Amino acid sequence: MKQIIIIGGGAAGFFCASNLDETKYKITILEQNSDVLQKVKISGGGRCNVTHACFDPRELVQFYPRGNKELLSVFTKFQPGDTMDWFDQRKVSLKIENDNRIFPESNSSQTIINTFLNEIQKKNVEVKTKCSVKEIEKLNEKYLVKASLGDFEADFVIYTTGSSPKSLKMIENLGHKIVDLVPSLFTFNIKDDLLKDIAGTSFEMAETSIPKLKTEESGPMIITHWGLSGPAILKISAWEAINLAKVKYNFEIVVNFISKSINDAEELFQNFKQSNPKKTIGQSKIFEVTNRFWQRILDVSKIDLNKQVAQISGREMQTILENLCKKKFNVTGKSTFKDEFVTAGGVDLKEINFKNMSSKILPNFYVAGEVLNIDAVTGGFNFQACWSEAWLIAQDLNNLS
Repeated sequence: MKQIIIIGGGAAGFFCASNLDETKYKITILEQNSDVLQKVKISGGGRCNVTHACFDPRELVQFYPRGNKELLSVFTKFQPGDTMDWFDQRKVSLKIENDNRIFPESNSSQTIINTFLNEIQKKNVEVKTKCSVKEIEKLNEKYLVKASLGDFEADFVIYTTGSSPKSLKMIENLGHKIVDLVPSLFTFNIKDDLLKDIAGTSFEMAETSIPKLKTEESGPMIITHWGLSGPAILKISAWEAINLAKVKYNFEIVVNFISKSINDAEELFQNFKQSNPKKTIGQSKIFEVTNRFWQRILDVSKIDLNKQVAQISGREMQTILENLCKKKFNVTGKSTFKDEFVTAGGVDLKEINFKNMSSKILPNFYVAGEVLNIDAVTGGFNFQACWSEAWLIAQDLNNLS
């Protein structure tokens, strides 16, 4: 019986093992930590954001700053609908939330972990934890995997290690080219009076742009103790991960808190001024922002909160609108996003055959998951890439005569 060694007991490794034909292969998973599926456990705040309700591969690839061209063919063979179907066949109910993220009905990542553990138990897959791989040697037709728990011989290696520098070094030693790692998905550190002491203030739809990089994103945003976060920020951090690393996370960002042009905002202001001349500006609800934030805007615009709306001069109005719609901030660093840390960089995609995720350099060697130079914005997309890639590997191996 041929031996498959899967290096890495995370999402891609387990999904691959769960889909392999155990009558053809003896399957062993090697995991260096004491627990398997650690990212699955903490994803989505412990609820596991399994995938995203986007069922058209052409639309789906738009969420991947790196890997979008290569993943198109992968997603035409296995996409979020197939993921839902796969779990459904195993009696796991999933639900689509309002923002299209998909979670187990149970709201617990343990449901997903247990499903995988059941699958591999049925298939007699051997899992070795606390087993760190030191080196992989090519031996004629086979591979010798040297690990802390001894040596393992493999007819096929499936490399799903995640993006640790050590695992990238190991595959580089086998001849693969590595694209340098940089963080993706991070929040921006900003010190500015406008954001001071109002952490937790959120905006349903904000627009952000980095003029120097000619790039913009929109989406929900939140003020944190460090600066700014939320999808509008995380998306721009993912798409510009490499450029932001180059400028050492020091750059100017322009924020429009209300997603309205200055002209439209001015019109709203003028209309309000006409219909509520006697109202004090501090108590006026002109825009969709919290009271606390509105008063902070007035404060940094140096406007007396008790002034009547009618007395606000043209110049004062312009200052308020500039701070609301075109506020410039200096970003002076980054904070990585919770535990769902994602990196850009990894194995060069030109060296992978995306029909079956096999290495173009090493025979009988497959690569999937975060070790590849593929990453996505937040929302279940990184997991979907893992499921789809792992499924392709399993199909390819199951179909070998």
